[in-house]
Amino acid sequence: MKTSKKIIIIGAGPGGLSAGMLLAHRGFEVEIFEKENQVGGRNAAIKMDGFSFDIGPTFLMMKFILDELFEESGRKSENYLKFMRLDPMYRLCFTDGSVEMRDDHARMRAIISEKFPGNEAGYDTFFQKEKVRYDCMYPCLQKSYGKFRTYFHPDFLRALPRLSLTNSMFRELGKYFSNDQLKICFTFQSKYLGMSPWNCPAAFMIIPFIEHSQGIYHVMGGLSEISVAMAKVVEEEGGKIHLNAPVKQLVVKQGRVTGVLLASGENVEADEVIINADFSYAMTGLVEQGTLKKYSRQKLDHKLFSCSTYMLYLGVDKTYDLPHHSIVFSRDYNKYINDVANYREVGDDLSIYIRNASVTDPTIAPKGMSNIYILVPVANNRSGIKWSEKKEFRNNVLNILKQRTALSDLDKHIVVEKIITPEDWEAKYNVFIGATFNLGHTLMQMLYFRPHNKFEELDNCWLVGGGTHPGSGLPTIYESGRITANLLSLAHGVVFDSKNVHAGLRE
Repeated sequence: MKTSKKIIIIGAGPGGLSAGMLLAHRGFEVEIFEKENQVGGRNAAIKMDGFSFDIGPTFLMMKFILDELFEESGRKSENYLKFMRLDPMYRLCFTDGSVEMRDDHARMRAIISEKFPGNEAGYDTFFQKEKVRYDCMYPCLQKSYGKFRTYFHPDFLRALPRLSLTNSMFRELGKYFSNDQLKICFTFQSKYLGMSPWNCPAAFMIIPFIEHSQGIYHVMGGLSEISVAMAKVVEEEGGKIHLNAPVKQLVVKQGRVTGVLLASGENVEADEVIINADFSYAMTGLVEQGTLKKYSRQKLDHKLFSCSTYMLYLGVDKTYDLPHHSIVFSRDYNKYINDVANYREVGDDLSIYIRNASVTDPTIAPKGMSNIYILVPVANNRSGIKWSEKKEFRNNVLNILKQRTALSDLDKHIVVEKIITPEDWEAKYNVFIGATFNLGHTLMQMLYFRPHNKFEELDNCWLVGGGTHPGSGLPTIYESGRITANLLSLAHGVVFDSKNVHAGLRE
């Protein structure tokens, strides 16, 4: 069904591209304005001398959501992308040994029996009970929560007893496992949300369940290829993507967004505007001060935000016997995570994530060389840490990897390198206070209490991305794009088919 309605999307990140491909397929006139010279936002690539690094996300979970988006756009994802399910999913390195985590139930049970004897039955119980939680919660995450009454929907009421509202993820794991190290193996995923497993709500136990039940995937060429494929769909459907076209400000007239003012000075009008920029950056940088009340700078300064990340992207002239994904845990992981959460410097005892994707994908580095991606959780910029003065941090990261992984001579083989610090996330990537996982995922900043997909402070304004419902992470960001596209389509009477039958349809 063709419509004359024009939609402007600010930012060609995964949320904006998800909404864009659906809306363009449904007949809307879609224009996306992206400040960089490539699509993807933090799901784009850094290319250096034959090496290609993903800026942010490094694996795909809940692949079915991405498949559904392509299907709803009249296409098949496998015609655009090549997926590879990873086995093992990752190696977790502790000071007294390592554990390789598998998504095959029998093999994972055998590993637990060997490494953590007596906890095997707990793994079976984990699978059984967390499946029930997931089956109850997923339909809830697909709703839009634009109205408080959504909490009284039968789906939410059915899920409510499964939310474990008074428990953290780590405490919830105590119902299944007695060994603290094993609990960390099933709760470190809270860092995908930039949170501590000792504080992250137990409802997010669905994340490790999803990994162990559905597996995780690499996309050949890097996860950034997903954004490239989505952009291709947008353009195939007649949508326009403008690169090197930063938006300076929303154009707001009497509380209604009528378009955008580009940095070039051009004023582009639209019937609706979707914001895919970092939410808090947009509220403080794209909206004239004094316009907002609920999300003014003063109010945002009292919100809880996620941690940040210190990034090292290294191209090296050799290959290493290291799995696709590894995590090196600090000696005292609880203290480390608490220091990060409380804006303290983390010292020398670091936890480090490493992706050695070249063992899986030969396309992302020159032959015989490797693409090494390193992420260290650190405090966001509320800490006041001057990263430009912390030159020794890089060397400490490399020393830990040399001592505790197969990367024993890493520093001698680096041929290209890029560092992104929390200061860089804020100054160069427009990430508010460098909080790379956006607003914190506390109970009072989720669902109805998170910024709504149909933005509540301005008319004709919509949100997608990690700062709106349902939250951070590629799958949920894709879902945010679909929720917003569905709500916007409903608002204009555009008929569509969607696998997401919940968003806005039965609130």
